[in-house]
Amino acid sequence: MDVEHDPDQRAAQIAAALGDTARSRMLYSLMNGRTRTATELALIAEVTPSTASTHLQRLVAEQLVRVVANGKHRYYSITNEDVAGLLESLSVVAGTSRRDVATRTPVRLRAARTCYDHLAGNLAVALHDRLFKLGWLAIGADDEKSYEVTNKGAAGLNAMGIDVDETRALRRKFAFACLDWSERRPHVGGAIGAALLELALRKRWLKADPTSRAIQVTALGHRELASRFGLRVD
Repeated sequence: MDVEHDPDQRAAQIAAALGDTARSRMLYSLMNGRTRTATELALIAEVTPSTASTHLQRLVAEQLVRVVANGKHRYYSITNEDVAGLLESLSVVAGTSRRDVATRTPVRLRAARTCYDHLAGNLAVALHDRLFKLGWLAIGADDEKSYEVTNKGAAGLNAMGIDVDETRALRRKFAFACLDWSERRPHVGGAIGAALLELALRKRWLKADPTSRAIQVTALGHRELASRFGLRVD
């Protein structure tokens, strides 16, 4: 049997790789889109450096993380948005109910956080809904989980500083519904989701917490989100 091309066996291998607490901790710590060294990941997973190395070799082999060498150090990150989406969906399945998850999840992470390279949490879900209400986004013609930017949306995004044509040309999913872990509703994933987060951080509407996935809305961000999207954030 060609394991590499057998989807059932491949799925079982990935599930087995995820089915370890230490490896799970490592993966979720990388969900903010940043890279970490093996030493940092060992501390996060609460294992020895040698054990962490073994776990990371497994994650690399299953293409769940990638590694880049820079001088003496090796930096690990989530492979792509598909892996991030898998982890976010797994968190949804692991929760018993929205109320239970909301109770356990820190308030600042429920409010706004990163999901790989795009925005998640209550703010992201609210922005998702506003983009549809404003007519900037529409459901894809062939797949209800894929999104398209309308002509009105393209004009608005281009005016804000996001080149929609350039973003569409990237070799990745353009825009799709990413099920939010804490809200149990979709936020915007893909290249457009990443572009929106990058823009908001660059313009200082949002501020990232360097030690976690949490995102904070700045005073300027409150004003801009309200004036541009009609979005009021508590």
